[in-house]
Amino acid sequence: MKKLFVTVLAIVFVFSLFGCKSNTKSEVEKIIAEAESMTLDELMAKAYEESNGKTLEGIGNSSRGKTAGEAFVLAMKEKYPDYTGVINWQQPKENSIFQMLTSDSESPNPIFSMTLIQDGSQIQSKMIETGILRNFIPLEFRESAGVDVEQDGTPLTLQTLNKVFMYNNLGTKEFNNVWDFVKQGEAPLFMGLESEPVGFNFLLMLTKDEYAAIVKQAFDALDATEKAYFQPIVDSLASKATELGLGPNGKYALAWIKLWTKQINVMTDDGPIMSELVTTSAVDETALLVYSKLRSISETETSSVNNVTVAAYVPGYQGFGGFGYKHFLQIPDSSPLPWTAAAFIAYMVTVEAGFHPWGKDMGGYSANPSLRLDHTQDGFVDGVDTFPAKNDRGYDWWVSTGVYGGRLIIEDPIYASSVAFTVGEWILSL
Repeated sequence: MKKLFVTVLAIVFVFSLFGCKSNTKSEVEKIIAEAESMTLDELMAKAYEESNGKTLEGIGNSSRGKTAGEAFVLAMKEKYPDYTGVINWQQPKENSIFQMLTSDSESPNPIFSMTLIQDGSQIQSKMIETGILRNFIPLEFRESAGVDVEQDGTPLTLQTLNKVFMYNNLGTKEFNNVWDFVKQGEAPLFMGLESEPVGFNFLLMLTKDEYAAIVKQAFDALDATEKAYFQPIVDSLASKATELGLGPNGKYALAWIKLWTKQINVMTDDGPIMSELVTTSAVDETALLVYSKLRSISETETSSVNNVTVAAYVPGYQGFGGFGYKHFLQIPDSSPLPWTAAAFIAYMVTVEAGFHPWGKDMGGYSANPSLRLDHTQDGFVDGVDTFPAKNDRGYDWWVSTGVYGGRLIIEDPIYASSVAFTVGEWILSL
């Protein structure tokens, strides 16, 4: 009995030890917990103490982080003239950011202090659930009017960007329903699912009940001839939708996904897609691409913004107008300069100059409504509405699921990661 009692005590001790360990916060988590109750001014004071004379290494999917970093350093110098801290920004190629952050977290001398990262599904499964990245929600962001902390706080969202359906309007075809883009013979230009995973997440999100319902509503708006073509494809996926645990409209989402995956004309980047779509030789071509690419088009005899139409802007358009993906701000659990990272992050989501590198262009919408600039007249030249496609209708319109709205499919990291190995495997099998 004595031996048994001692053994039981030992087991209890071991389990309690592991239990305590699992509940123990890291040093970075402790700093974040304290930082979340502090104003930006207070965070900048901490950053001054921590990083004066040092270099903060940032890594992100957007090169504009470099510009934001320069603006933050200037703000620090205005407050502390003798501040000599620097922000060095890296933008890794393709999808290597996850491996770089993982390797850095395992290094005895980690260098990355913060990250601006995209692809919600992988962030959730590879970065957040593993504890490699930690979430920080600035006090003044939480208290800003109109901020949806539940939707954009975990993980912290810097911005939502939209990829929208467009088509070359020099021909006779009409594209007034999202199913028109997957009709027989259509081959929309789109970045490959492997080269940009947010496009893969978009397809995952289509199966969420609220978005599958939009696909079904668009199907119901088709005429009898169009329905006769699509219905057998929809019906053939009914059992698969059940097997994947999807809702009543899941089969419609799967049908659209199947057709899209098989028919797209895979391109390497949105830049070449935009350059082709606006030409006079791209009659009736279609695409799903970043909306803001319209800003980069030079007007020539063979190329014009007016050669394309944003599908969702067409009165009576049925279905979703594209998808929205997000850029998230996170602090590595191994961050060497967590106070400075917190201050920089707070600066980007609460100060106009901090978000300006992205907000100055259409198609990028801060999670903080107070930082969103008006781009509704970006297509005006000398007071004349010259390029209507460039008149951004704004975040609220794009995410609206009503009759007059863009009905974007918005990335949700938790849902996307939850179906990545079910719906995702099925998509890959196509």
